[in-house]
Amino acid sequence: MDKNKITQSLDTSGKCCPMPIVDTNKAIKSLHIGEILEIIATDPGTRSDIPSWCERTGNELLSFREENNIFNYQVRKLKSS
Repeated sequence: MDKNKITQSLDTSGKCCPMPIVDTNKAIKSLHIGEILEIIATDPGTRSDIPSWCERTGNELLSFREENNIFNYQVRKLKSS
């Protein structure tokens, strides 16, 4: 079994700050501890916002990838919300 299997995908493309974080916060609450949320974004501000949000909320940023101005994050839920 793939330990980094994506549980849920959230596409925030076209949304600007603060909506990607608002939507991410809402989506992570629906997951169980250990599950993984994939976030797709086009807002360049998410490059700093998502890692900061992870640090602040106690969730783990597993990966970040940027391709053609599309940002892809994988976040593991580590705390109950």
